[in-house]
Amino acid sequence: MQHLEGVTRPQQYRALAFSTVAFTTCFAVWTIFSIIGVKIKQDLGLNETQFGILVATPVLTGSISRLFLGIWTEQFGGRRVFSLLMMITAVCVFLLSYVETYAMFLVAALGVGLAGGSFIVGIAYTSYWFEKEKQGTALGIFGAGNAGAAVTNFGAPFLLLAVGWERTAVVYAIVLAVMAVAFWVFTQEDPLTRSRRGRGGKPTSTRAQLEPLKHLQVWRFSLYYFFVFGAFVALASYLPRYYVGAYEVSIAVAGTLAALYTLPASVFRALGGWLSDRYGARAIMYLTFIASLVCLFLLAYPETSYVVQGKEGEIAFTLAMPLWGVVVLTVLLGFFMSLGKAAVYKHIPVYYPENVGSVGGLVGMIGGLGGFFLPILFGAVLDLTGVWTSSYMVLFVLVAVSLIWMHGAIRRMERQRVPELAEERFRYLPEIQGPAAAYARRHPARGADTQDNEPAS
Repeated sequence: MQHLEGVTRPQQYRALAFSTVAFTTCFAVWTIFSIIGVKIKQDLGLNETQFGILVATPVLTGSISRLFLGIWTEQFGGRRVFSLLMMITAVCVFLLSYVETYAMFLVAALGVGLAGGSFIVGIAYTSYWFEKEKQGTALGIFGAGNAGAAVTNFGAPFLLLAVGWERTAVVYAIVLAVMAVAFWVFTQEDPLTRSRRGRGGKPTSTRAQLEPLKHLQVWRFSLYYFFVFGAFVALASYLPRYYVGAYEVSIAVAGTLAALYTLPASVFRALGGWLSDRYGARAIMYLTFIASLVCLFLLAYPETSYVVQGKEGEIAFTLAMPLWGVVVLTVLLGFFMSLGKAAVYKHIPVYYPENVGSVGGLVGMIGGLGGFFLPILFGAVLDLTGVWTSSYMVLFVLVAVSLIWMHGAIRRMERQRVPELAEERFRYLPEIQGPAAAYARRHPARGADTQDNEPAS
């Protein structure tokens, strides 16, 4: 990568540190309605569906904005876009404190949601500072800024009880504005943008940036992210309400328990990036989906009473997941989702190195839309069925579909690259390196020293 010539490790680490802290701050702002929304629900007498819409509305803006923010980052540089985005969002959060009606809350929430668009800006900005073989780890560390949701779930309830939700919004606005100024003052433009400007080059056109979006593979990556990120955002917003309603705990306790989920779902993203660099993103995605299916099956099982006929009469018993069991399973679920989030974005710089902003923006947008639609769906299904665990049932189906599509796509690509695999008829899933593996099987004497490390996922 020629644009990295002259870039030092301290410069790389400085850019990574500031982008991670800025993203953490933005993510904390983006999920603010998960806490203050509970108080607003009580004040306005909202039903579950209305509450789901309120919590999900910021996610809508944060998701849709990722596509054009990714393109703008490619064209104008991450330093400018990131700083300006944070300052505009800070103003929107401050104005939130003056809202009184449900309709205006929804409008204000759209402005607050701009904070969610910071993700793709930081992804593009950070990726251009690092070599290809280190991008997975670097982007994993940056993605750990999802821990901002844990900051909100843990700290905002106490701030809410101390000063009220209006002043809580003001505090958040001030912190975000300060972060915007700090990012502009203490960071540099990324090497790729600086190199392009130095040689008088023009930024890639919007049409060229959108060209990769015609590939079905990009949309498949988007579905993966719809779960690993969209469901993460949805649960981060929904869990406080779930704990208050299903287990009748206080908002402070509910926020703390939700933070136990969001923390591992965020900080272990760095581990996911490292594992993806070391073992491959495909293996990590299999691990994520299979482990998530197990966790979601246990979480989705509703409280059930049984009566069986014993030799001395009827025997009645009840199966119900205790609160501690839900907490443990959601922590495990969050851990595997964090690995999956890093694995999805490990694919993008590898397959689309010149279109990280646009492809990453689309994937991030679709993933973020999961954070918009899923809370609404959770509330609607709960209103319809009256079963608290129905939200986990929805996620179980989503993961099952994603796993089946991923496995089918991988098997199809393997058979196209190595036709001999068609004869195996799914008896096992061999690990292959690419076309060289087929050559080695046909010519074992000559093919042993031939390698092809082309990714197969």
